[in-house]
Amino acid sequence: MKDLLKDKEYDLVSVIYNASQAADTCRQYIQDARGDQEVERFFNDVVDTNADLVQKGKDLLKNRLQ
Repeated sequence: MKDLLKDKEYDLVSVIYNASQAADTCRQYIQDARGDQEVERFFNDVVDTNADLVQKGKDLLKNRLQ
């Protein structure tokens, strides 16, 4: 795949993937943290931050692949 994309585009795909994985992982952590609101809020913040990064990365990639 890397041969088909420039390094920066490949890097964007990698960051999008990893941020998406981190958000999914933290969704499970939220379930594990039920009852501890402070930790639950922290994991929710991590999910939100990673979701924002995924969207920004997708937007950047889309603009570069058009």
